[in-house]
Amino acid sequence: MNRRQEILEAATKSFSLFGYKGTTMEQVAKIANVGKGTIYTFFSNKEEILKEVVLSLIKEMKIAMDATIDTNKSFTENGHSVLMKMLEFRERHVLFAKLIEEEKELRTPAVKQMLQDIESEGVSYIASRIEIGINKGEVHDCNAPLVAYLLFKSYLAFVVDWQQIHDEPMSEDQILAIFKQTIFRGLQR
Repeated sequence: MNRRQEILEAATKSFSLFGYKGTTMEQVAKIANVGKGTIYTFFSNKEEILKEVVLSLIKEMKIAMDATIDTNKSFTENGHSVLMKMLEFRERHVLFAKLIEEEKELRTPAVKQMLQDIESEGVSYIASRIEIGINKGEVHDCNAPLVAYLLFKSYLAFVVDWQQIHDEPMSEDQILAIFKQTIFRGLQR
């Protein structure tokens, strides 16, 4: 493994444990088992490292979403699977969860920007799947980026926000049923 990759893995570990604000270049150097100066040969600052780590996270998230797509399933079923995988990834990935926690508690500008970038990439991915559905004739012509945003935020509300307010989380079947009866019904041809 090359030094740059070792530094990125060490930074990912540190960001996951201590958050962005709690991570220092010294910690990253120690975890990577390199001198602090070695880090600066590859990265100019901590924010640049975070950007690289987040790009890797986005790539990993897209691979996970791609893996859920089944060409034998309908647009609705695939759309639901992709959205659920994205939100599952958001909740279960240690680094992602730590960044969300830090943004809520500390409102760190760099973290807020990275979370917006991750969300934007996810919404763009969903929009691209909607456009594929439009091109296949499965979905009505629509403003794919806006519909993707609507779907993402709506799923986020039912999967994450709902269980914070109510005693029981909604089941995946309940969520799919609601979206089939409403948004997906309006999208399908």
